[in-house]
Amino acid sequence: MIWPSLPLLWLLTSAAANAAGFLDRDGIKPWVDQPKVDNFALCFNHSCKETAVVGLRPAQWAQVERLFKPPAASAEAERARIGQAIALLERLVAPLIGTQNDKAMNFQGSLAQGNQQDCIDESTNTSTFLNLIQQQGLLRFHRLQATSTRGWFIMGMPHTTAVIRETRSGIDYAVDSWFHDNGKPPEILPVSQWRKGWHPAESP
Repeated sequence: MIWPSLPLLWLLTSAAANAAGFLDRDGIKPWVDQPKVDNFALCFNHSCKETAVVGLRPAQWAQVERLFKPPAASAEAERARIGQAIALLERLVAPLIGTQNDKAMNFQGSLAQGNQQDCIDESTNTSTFLNLIQQQGLLRFHRLQATSTRGWFIMGMPHTTAVIRETRSGIDYAVDSWFHDNGKPPEILPVSQWRKGWHPAESP
């Protein structure tokens, strides 16, 4: 995965962060372009304006692995597990980067406290989570793809999502966590449908 060249925000480790995982545990590190469970970068505060290198402890990652055991019997079932895993990972890293109160979409977040995330932050972090899940051999039916963007000037505001490809059918699926508050499962649907401007029924 290629990461944008952005300055890192180095945060001090707090007691709460230590309890949840660890943040930049060994001092300053280079930008993480090959994320690992114990060393990966996350974005927040809109379009990766701020970034941090964090890590998960083995016991935390074990929670993610349990979601994929036994392995899913179908691609559809695996997508449901992927959604659960992304939600769990958001909750695990939230104390490290201050996104516990991240609200759905952009307008709700504009009035919320704490670090907020737009679709660039969300799609970048979700892609990182999917990368980790894939690295650990937990996916049988899907592979991570590049992010996808819809919209622009004529078709409306641009919006970006993480993407996975079902290997047997070749269908690409959006994994869009921007539509919901932190720690809620993302929407997973065919990119072809997502590109038409799809929103959850409850979204404004």
